[in-house]
Amino acid sequence: MTRSIFECQNIQTVPKVELHLHLDCSLSLQSVSALVSDMTVERYRDEYLAPLKCRDLVDYLNYLSAPQALLQNVRALKIATLDLFRQLADDGVVYAEIRFAPHLHLDEGLRPEDVVEAVLEGRLEAQELYPVGSRIILCTLRHFDTATGLEVVKLANSYQSMGVVGIDLAGDEAHFPLDPHIPVFRKAGQLGLRTTAHAGEAAGAESVREVVEKLGVRRVGHGVRSIESGAVIDILIKKGVHLEVCPSCNVQIDVFERYQDHPIDRLRRRGVSVGVNTDARGPTDLTLSREYERLRDEFGWGPPVFRKANIDAINAAFLEATDRDKIMRRFG
Repeated sequence: MTRSIFECQNIQTVPKVELHLHLDCSLSLQSVSALVSDMTVERYRDEYLAPLKCRDLVDYLNYLSAPQALLQNVRALKIATLDLFRQLADDGVVYAEIRFAPHLHLDEGLRPEDVVEAVLEGRLEAQELYPVGSRIILCTLRHFDTATGLEVVKLANSYQSMGVVGIDLAGDEAHFPLDPHIPVFRKAGQLGLRTTAHAGEAAGAESVREVVEKLGVRRVGHGVRSIESGAVIDILIKKGVHLEVCPSCNVQIDVFERYQDHPIDRLRRRGVSVGVNTDARGPTDLTLSREYERLRDEFGWGPPVFRKANIDAINAAFLEATDRDKIMRRFG
């Protein structure tokens, strides 16, 4: 990357890495229209996008009911997956890790295995069409019990050879404890699966400390409320923990009042490894290019900072060394 790329070309063309991206939160108008014959722009915006400002994470999660209701059969899951790769290619993303919770897609009789296989089939087709490298992460949720989490680990292990690389813990961290998930992450580690966990979004810095110390993760989804504790920041730096930061989504769920209040720039200046992500391209009505523009405009980020964020993300990606080197070469 050079300054001329950012200043003389559309930022959309700049190569990008995205590690925190939910499949069921990324339905575009195009994919919804393929599944709902009478869809209109107005209806899409009314039913599938969340307000610019939600009360909190729980309020935001309520707006995911419409896309999740669509993603209950093989055809819908494949269409959504294929369309997400189209979005990524259009956005200049050269590598992405896509996550979803298989157990949220069983309402019409699918088995968790059917869900994973549908997404993997969509990914395989997308690889022939779009120049976007990818891996898949399976999610367990805070309100799931240990047994369900272990099912997710078993699924991830079964499909490791097909591009599933790890598990994530997502959901409402403020109202559900971590303890039921400790055996889940222990088992994932024993099987050689990679792990990440949401924390430090709906709850404070101690939530970040907890997932790092009790789950052993070296990547944290969001993690932005680490800024509230110098001790937690020191832990992140000492252990080399990467934060998968999603600024616009954090502002939308009212973790921070305004974009300029977001601590991503302060965290990276303190030496924390941070990457830039959309989290939810659908309800947040966002692209990674638009997020880059906001960081440029609000915090003055230029080519060296964007390059460092992408390099940090590549180093934290759930990739083997040879694949990591291939992606790294895209950034000079």
